[in-house]
Amino acid sequence: MEAEMDEIIAGLKTATIEKCPERALPLLKQISDNDTNLGDKYDIKGDLLELLQMDDSKMHVQVARCIAEVTKTDNQRAKFSHQDVIRRLTELLRVPSSKENSVDPIALELCTQLCRALGNICYANDDARTIIKDIGADERIFALLEYDVDMDDEDREQFVRVRCGLISNYLLGSDDLAERAVELKVIEKLEHILTRCLTDVDKHEELLLSVLPPLSILTEQISDLCFPASLNRTIAKLLARCTNPDIAESCLALLHYEAQNDDVKLLLAEEGLCETIYQLLEKYKTFANTDEARVLMKLACDLIVLILTGDKSMHFLYTTPLLKCMEDWLDSYDVELLTTGVLALGNFARSDSHCINMVENKIMHKLLSILAKNNGTEHQMTLQHALLSTLKNLVIPKPNKAAVIEAGLVDIILPMLEIHQPPVVFKLLGTLRMTVDGQEKLASELLQNEKLVKQLVYWSQTSEFTGVLGESLRLMAWLIKHAYQHKGNDGPAMDDTGLRKFVAIEGAVASLVGMLASTHLVMQNEALIALSILTTIFHSKSTPDAKSEDSGSLDRLLIEAGVGNKLAEQITLNGESMTKEIVENLQTFVKQLHGGSESLVAHLREHNIDELLKTIPSLVEYCTL
Repeated sequence: MEAEMDEIIAGLKTATIEKCPERALPLLKQISDNDTNLGDKYDIKGDLLELLQMDDSKMHVQVARCIAEVTKTDNQRAKFSHQDVIRRLTELLRVPSSKENSVDPIALELCTQLCRALGNICYANDDARTIIKDIGADERIFALLEYDVDMDDEDREQFVRVRCGLISNYLLGSDDLAERAVELKVIEKLEHILTRCLTDVDKHEELLLSVLPPLSILTEQISDLCFPASLNRTIAKLLARCTNPDIAESCLALLHYEAQNDDVKLLLAEEGLCETIYQLLEKYKTFANTDEARVLMKLACDLIVLILTGDKSMHFLYTTPLLKCMEDWLDSYDVELLTTGVLALGNFARSDSHCINMVENKIMHKLLSILAKNNGTEHQMTLQHALLSTLKNLVIPKPNKAAVIEAGLVDIILPMLEIHQPPVVFKLLGTLRMTVDGQEKLASELLQNEKLVKQLVYWSQTSEFTGVLGESLRLMAWLIKHAYQHKGNDGPAMDDTGLRKFVAIEGAVASLVGMLASTHLVMQNEALIALSILTTIFHSKSTPDAKSEDSGSLDRLLIEAGVGNKLAEQITLNGESMTKEIVENLQTFVKQLHGGSESLVAHLREHNIDELLKTIPSLVEYCTL
């Protein structure tokens, strides 16, 4: 076979030297049809370039086809990555002219083979791409999109595929190439084709499958690329009308990218895209029984949720039938649709008025019912996370808290302490924290829940997930704050059972003390409030002559937790950025500590706390005034 190829190549060189196209043409066809890899042994670049200079369209077709075949390998691709070859190939590349819907078949075939040749040379080849850009040949390549193709024969189908294949291979280079393509109005050219396809989407499937990939490549190459509003509308309409899953997937992916922009979210909401997706999923959900179909369904569901993350789009869609559609999905047996319904309602619940309305309309009861059936370690984490996210939003408005508590939220989510998936735990703790806000009775009950507090202490000291660590600490602080913030020395005897149980749990006090050194000022402040409440209540039970056993125990725990060191660290690192509220809470806490045991006072003195307080700029300012 190799000897035969030697003979063919030798014959081609002779035909080229003698400028004999009759002899060259069959040899070119033999090379193109031969399965032999030319590898490094043969270099026919110069011969083919010479043949391309002839004024013979049939010759040009065969040479371009030959180049297309041999450059399927890296070695030959490198040999043809030269300016003289690429310049000549692009010089011959012209939009086929048409008269009365007829095209010269030779011209179309030449254009097709030139696209194949250039496309294969460009494949994973930055050298060739750079040459094309440097000689300005990209403009000629993009001009091919101006040829309005009616897909009525096989030759034109091939041209459509290789035209966009060349453009895709070229655009897969650097960001600069893609940005220049945008400057050369490639998006407008592609949009023109897509708009024409709207007249009969099914008829133009092949054209769409070729035109959509270059748009996807542009979104990958250029960050924050914004399509014209008209193009986004066109893609949304294509999605609504197409029946081909590959086209649907491409449209969904493009709209996903574009919908990162809030203006696009609103545009798509107003275009009715979410309702369209709902109708399509309702129509085809029974066919979603393959992995590919499930991926497509998830992509569509995710787009609804993404559009709802925009404030304007969310408020707009709340007034449309989509709200009822998402409620209906709460009854779906398909977990993807169910989860989407929950997440969508969670996004609608970013408004207090929406939340109150949703609780009044008993949507909350549906959500709690679903969570009650999915609150174990064996249930799907994505659904659990979605339910907790939505319930957390619903419980934020004060008018909702009592109703949600009465509906059994706490009893349903406490068993989820057995779950140790960080995203679920994070939402679980956040939901509990929002629920106890202003709810003294509930906060007191949870503070006495030994299993809960022990788990919070564990997570606050061992979690590698920052969100879980922070929420554990904050929930402990909130339980103390909302259970005892309004307690005082006057009035009926106070039940401090919850606090005594909290202090008795190993590591609980140490966790709150460690919270003083948090990088977040809000958490520092919450720690100060909780610790002040602890020391106030425990120290107030002491007699002037002797400190109570509880008080002495708390003081010992504070010293062991290094409260002096944490306070010194807090003042040194954050003194200049402390708000007036934090400074006042810090002074209150230090004052309470001074009312403790002698060993606690000595501990504060050892860490120079009183002197450090005087270095806080805002305190100095108050004194100066």
